[in-house]
Amino acid sequence: MTNGSQTLEAIVYKRGSLRIINQLLLPFETVYEDCDTVQLGFDAIRSMKVRGAPAIAIVAGLALAVELSARSGTFKSATECAAFVSASLQHLRQSRPTAVNLFEAAARLDRITTAAAATPIASSASVTAAYLAEAEAMLARDLRDNKNIGTHGADFILEQYKLRHATTATQHQKVRVLTHCNTGALATAGWGTALGIIRELHIRGALDRAFCTETRPYNQGGRLTAYELVFESIPSTLITDSMASALLAQKDIAAIVVGADRVTANGDTANKIGTYQLAITANYHNVPFIVAAPSTSIDLSLASGNLIPIEQRPGIEVVQIRGEVLEDEGNLKEHDNFLPVRTTTVGISAKGIDVWNPSFDVTPAKLITAIATEKGIVVKEANAKEYDLSSFFSK
Repeated sequence: MTNGSQTLEAIVYKRGSLRIINQLLLPFETVYEDCDTVQLGFDAIRSMKVRGAPAIAIVAGLALAVELSARSGTFKSATECAAFVSASLQHLRQSRPTAVNLFEAAARLDRITTAAAATPIASSASVTAAYLAEAEAMLARDLRDNKNIGTHGADFILEQYKLRHATTATQHQKVRVLTHCNTGALATAGWGTALGIIRELHIRGALDRAFCTETRPYNQGGRLTAYELVFESIPSTLITDSMASALLAQKDIAAIVVGADRVTANGDTANKIGTYQLAITANYHNVPFIVAAPSTSIDLSLASGNLIPIEQRPGIEVVQIRGEVLEDEGNLKEHDNFLPVRTTTVGISAKGIDVWNPSFDVTPAKLITAIATEKGIVVKEANAKEYDLSSFFSK
């Protein structure tokens, strides 16, 4: 499975076809599934076959694009076609409530098709064409923006590391970085936000080692980030979530870098549960805490993080884990560098215990050192506890 020359292609699209990696089966099986209707897109997002804020928006938009292509000739008018798009986008919005990218993309696609339907010579074909052009452009924009985030973020980490060690003899030639959850090719169009920064450091020869958390309870770090790091032969080490403070105390970590599902106007950031505690320990150990977020993850309509809706996931995700057992213990033939396995579930907690399982937490802006965007690095004004993202993105 190692391949140092390319990233994973988790979303495979051509006009009329969309296939995605079923991330529930990773890292033991790499299975692509068709996702060519609105309902299949909804189900894939809701069940977390696809996750990651940018990827959620892209898969929603493209699943509708494929179904719209197939049904375009069945609409009686441009208005009927636009109404189908609007209703479908409204349905897709209900799949996950926290990531703002989905809502931003749905609103933009809705505006474009509504405008296309309002032209004097509008037809269902012209409305479909307008929708497809914008939905397909999302892939290219996301990849471009993520690579820019990688460049800006890597520059910032290296600059900050040099400043921190300018008067000491402990500076290494390469840096060590900790990340949380999965923010790479599996979560985006194919490069990544926080993991894109790590990729950029690796490409430059500036990365000593990437550390990733398991990211309980869904283990996106242990299953998905570790999968990507191994795939690309990036030096990496897995830790449990509870080891992060000890890691910062004992290792020379240059930065913690995470993604974002939603960033409010003041810089408060919703990200995978466990992010907040990482920001606290980073602050205590004087380690830069960096949020990597495309502008599509910035929600300027919300003043602060206490307004962000937080998704509550089923408690079963906490009390059970997915187990992998050999399909045939007498036949250990390798398949894609893994032994053939089947998936089962294993209980790990006392039956009857109550569970609280928020999928995200909110990190206050005052704990965030910088926000890496495709437009550059955003830092707070001197002595400020919050960001002024409205001003930054109005430039």
